[in-house]
Amino acid sequence: MTRNKFTDLNNHLFAEIERLGDEELTGEALAVEITRAKAISGIATNLVNNAGVMLQATKLRIEYADLDPAIPKMLIDKTEER
Repeated sequence: MTRNKFTDLNNHLFAEIERLGDEELTGEALAVEITRAKAISGIATNLVNNAGVMLQATKLRIEYADLDPAIPKMLIDKTEER
């Protein structure tokens, strides 16, 4: 069961933007927040890229549905029945 959605990702990204925009944040606290922002950005990039791969796989499956190709197990959503 997936608990997190891309709307949650957007909320996290905007929350990070707000924290970085805090003008009272300086010195070490700002450096820590910048490091956190870079980590969040990296994870977000990976999530978006992964979603893109899943979307491409879905499009190909729809396009070639009549051929009934073998789909690699790692690309199959376990909640989906085939």
